[in-house]
Amino acid sequence: MARIVVSQNITLDGVVQDPTGDEGRPFGGWFNRITPADREAWAELETAEAMNAEALLMGRRSYEYFAARWPARTGAWADRLNALPKYVVTSTLDDLKWANSVPVTADSVAKLKQSLDGDIVVNGSAQLAHTLLRNDLVDELRLIVFPSLTGAGTRLFPEPGATRSLRLRAGRNLGDGLTFLTYEPVRDV
Repeated sequence: MARIVVSQNITLDGVVQDPTGDEGRPFGGWFNRITPADREAWAELETAEAMNAEALLMGRRSYEYFAARWPARTGAWADRLNALPKYVVTSTLDDLKWANSVPVTADSVAKLKQSLDGDIVVNGSAQLAHTLLRNDLVDELRLIVFPSLTGAGTRLFPEPGATRSLRLRAGRNLGDGLTFLTYEPVRDV
């Protein structure tokens, strides 16, 4: 059975929306305010995560963002992302052009988890992450915390929500100012 891993870039106040500023939000662009050492360490971590993933799971908007950028890129990270199976939770897209992309419904994610082995990684896709968390389908949270406070934007943990206990599995500094945290849900309480 596979594990669903939600892997997010997140601000210190929990915002995951508009990291690169592409949406034009006044609080966006926080990803671009990191040092070259941060960016290098972040890219190394993301590459390693992709190399160890079995598949990607994403929502429609994240799929459109990634599919517009990654197919033309080269290098180990790009090659791996392009080759991985990609399961896209969508009710509106039928013709997915990014290699190895398959549309799925939100209701089929639990079955997908049963049918695969290894890590199914969710990058971005805040609405999908909310749904997965709400339905107790997340096995691990990987958070790269950016030293920014935005004060607004979509948060990974929206309010109100069900109380969840998490267990810290690992934490370390990344680059000059990022923090990498790994949590798993506590289900045995």
